[in-house]
Amino acid sequence: MDDNNTTLGYRLRQLRLSKRMSLRALAERSGLSHPFISSIEKDTGNPSISSLKRILDNLDVTLSDFFAEKVSVERVAFYKASELVELADGKELSYRQVGANLKNAKMMILHERYAPGASTGDDTYQHYAEEGGVVVSGRILITVGDKSRVLESGDAYYFDSTLPHKMENVFEEECIVVSSVTPPTF
Repeated sequence: MDDNNTTLGYRLRQLRLSKRMSLRALAERSGLSHPFISSIEKDTGNPSISSLKRILDNLDVTLSDFFAEKVSVERVAFYKASELVELADGKELSYRQVGANLKNAKMMILHERYAPGASTGDDTYQHYAEEGGVVVSGRILITVGDKSRVLESGDAYYFDSTLPHKMENVFEEECIVVSSVTPPTF
């Protein structure tokens, strides 16, 4: 997203305008401040995945659809690493989705990378799904409901995503997780 017309902020603003929604209305519906959303649209603010999801939910667009190429992609069985769709900023936090077109899909698979200090956001979040995953390398602190646990390479998790949850890399090494969410909610 290097060109001005393909930055996250530009695309978000165009989407909001196409839905004929004011900045204040979107802020009120998503529970975020209008200056914060404005900063995202101007590419001066960097939203967490959970904040961006709250915004896009109120624009009736999934994260994967927002980041996917406009070209309709046929579902295939195999994907090169370069074909995975990046859903996050790709710097501190990377969510690489297997497949670009998840319309009518029953699950999504993510290759997640958390740099030291990265998290899914300051707050926990909830959505209607189930998710599970395996830590491939490093360690991650996962909070589900009122319980928190550090998972290491080879450890796994599985939970009802309607419970408030959050993932944080509070360690000094990168953490890689492969996860699945059903149904797709991003």
